[in-house]
Amino acid sequence: MLIRGLIVLLLVLNLGVALWWALHAPPSTAPSTTPVAGVASLQLVSEAQGDADIAQATPAASAVAGQCVGFGPFADAAGAEAARARLAPQVIHAVVHRRHAGSPRSWRVFLPPFASAGEVDAVARRILAAGFKDYYVIRDGEDANALALGLFRSEDSARARAQVLIAAGFPAQVEPVGAGPAEHWLEVAADAGFDPASAQALVAAARTEPVDCRRFDGQQRARR
Repeated sequence: MLIRGLIVLLLVLNLGVALWWALHAPPSTAPSTTPVAGVASLQLVSEAQGDADIAQATPAASAVAGQCVGFGPFADAAGAEAARARLAPQVIHAVVHRRHAGSPRSWRVFLPPFASAGEVDAVARRILAAGFKDYYVIRDGEDANALALGLFRSEDSARARAQVLIAAGFPAQVEPVGAGPAEHWLEVAADAGFDPASAQALVAAARTEPVDCRRFDGQQRARR
């Protein structure tokens, strides 16, 4: 009888242990994410890096020009630059151009003068690194610190060259050569709410005229 009782007791104990293992919940290994007041939460470096990568991969929305207008002519380049500075806070892009009334002998592609020799030299190195070897740094005269990027007999060839440079990130411009005295104009791209008449009065331009907004492809935003 004693042996039978011990056997029954062992069976009951084994059954109890088996039921306990089957029914108990395993402890959670994940840390609690409930924030504690006044205590900053920790973030893994890999998580922070992932968030930063997502933020960097999201591009800023580009402003779309609703209208593009030319103002001029101005007496000289300095007058056109002064007008550009006045209108820069109101527009998306603002570029000074020289226009010629006569028939050009050729067309040149160029980057307008930079603020210093060091700046134009840095851009020249970037152009060379991008694979463009046909360029020349202008050191003196009205175009000092400008970059000449090619001279062409036809406007179409010049504009094709400019588009290749623009696609590579260099805001090249096209200008006729040998077409008589130059006129200095300011061309702007602005949103739909821009008022050309008020802007004309502000910069004292003789007249305004619409321009093709595609001129501003590849241009940087106006300095504010």
